[in-house]
Amino acid sequence: MPESSSLLLRVYGSSPQMKILDYLMNFPKNDFTQKEIIEALGMSKTTFYKYFDSIVGFGMIRVNRKIANAKLYSINMQSPLVKNIKKDIDYLSEKIAEDSLEQISVKTKSKKR
Repeated sequence: MPESSSLLLRVYGSSPQMKILDYLMNFPKNDFTQKEIIEALGMSKTTFYKYFDSIVGFGMIRVNRKIANAKLYSINMQSPLVKNIKKDIDYLSEKIAEDSLEQISVKTKSKKR
């Protein structure tokens, strides 16, 4: 997996479901049509529709509002499943930051000697 992929995808894998959740978690205050999500991810419609309804069914994504015939969706940050994923990613992110600071500190100390 490329180094540029998000921490969520590196930890949980880059399944279509995780790609959808990752995208929406990156924009928690925004809402999107299905078409916008598909285009942003470069995912085929077939793949998207195969998984999207189940994620909505689990309560991880919610319908915010309707404009004309289009439904607008966003990540449901109140979902226990989403909260757990966020908690895991926040923990790992902190751990990575601490490890990086520790490495910088060790390098700085060894240069002073």
